[in-house]
Amino acid sequence: MRVTDILIAGGGLAGSTTAATLGRRGVAAVLVDPHVTYPPEFRAEKLDGTQVAILRKTGVGDAVLRAATYDGESWIARFGRLLEKRPGDQHGILYDTMVNTMRGEISAGVEVIHAKVTEIATSAERQTVTLSTGEQISARLVVVANGLNVGLRHKLGMERRDISKTHSIMLGFDLVPATPSFPFPALTYYGEHPSDRTAYITLFPVQQAMRANLCVYRELDDPWLKQFRDAPRETLQALMPNLAKITGAYDVPGRVHIRPADLYVTEGVEKPGVVLIGDAFSTSCPTAGTGTGKVFTDVERLCNVHIPRWLGTPGMGAEKIAAFYADPVRAAYHAHSAHKAFLVRSVTIDMALPWRARRLAAFLKRAGIGMLREVGRRVKPSAPSVSAGATQRAFARTTTRR
Repeated sequence: MRVTDILIAGGGLAGSTTAATLGRRGVAAVLVDPHVTYPPEFRAEKLDGTQVAILRKTGVGDAVLRAATYDGESWIARFGRLLEKRPGDQHGILYDTMVNTMRGEISAGVEVIHAKVTEIATSAERQTVTLSTGEQISARLVVVANGLNVGLRHKLGMERRDISKTHSIMLGFDLVPATPSFPFPALTYYGEHPSDRTAYITLFPVQQAMRANLCVYRELDDPWLKQFRDAPRETLQALMPNLAKITGAYDVPGRVHIRPADLYVTEGVEKPGVVLIGDAFSTSCPTAGTGTGKVFTDVERLCNVHIPRWLGTPGMGAEKIAAFYADPVRAAYHAHSAHKAFLVRSVTIDMALPWRARRLAAFLKRAGIGMLREVGRRVKPSAPSVSAGATQRAFARTTTRR
């Protein structure tokens, strides 16, 4: 029987990042996933500054950032009005590119097996893992990172608790300008009316294309989704008639991908020898933009903090596993992710007076910040007594405090 310290079940973003991080630390590990090359899948398509900061803590993020497209500046707009031009912090990268790039960072010390994990026999010392090939592997710890696949979890006696079915739906497609290029590097355009049940559309560069993610709150059987798939340009124009004031004329070539998001959490997870990360433990709302950050937080805390401690002492009992789920940094991010999922939904579609006031306040705040940024841009060149570099640094500090 093959023997290792860590076996990782699943080679998506969570599993591949775990394998790359453990390999960098010199930990004996095996990654099990059926795909030689991870296939195209509509999931996360960009990283923001917060997510990049967490990724850097794993020590394996540089290659991913090199493969991504940095926007440099992002425009914020609503009602056909440009509210703000803010410094960009987004890196556009398709999910399969991100996963395959991360796999390229897995060191030779981590063995990769192209198969599926079908059974896990657990104990407080070692775990016996059975693969779809019939092979068995002995590991001290099994990291379950197989995303939405619930089969393994059910066999381990873990149950999925649904929190919000079809909490949101994300649509992904390319947007092409009628002119040679769009006037902005990246754009977030917010929904115009709560009755539209639309949070925003975000446009960002991925290599030579302008990618669009449209976030809506609808039922999965809503005929509007089929209408959008069949006639995307006309349906988008009807949904956001003032969008073209910012973008100019556009078209939607190619396929529209539609992905619903169910919010759930897995219960009964504090078992010896097995730990869940990423979507295997809980899902997040893509509209809130916290899913990738949650994955990186799970991986960073597990690989940088807990696994080194666990391997330094005998056994792999449930008390060790419980320490990971109770990790204050991890717990805080998971709580933030869950809170933001419902906050963004309420801000978008709730018609109660407090939420209407909150929408208006957000609009005015963005407009005010945008005005201040524009004033700052205009006054910088006319300040003869201060060097250009000093002015930029002072302005950066001011905008950071805001």
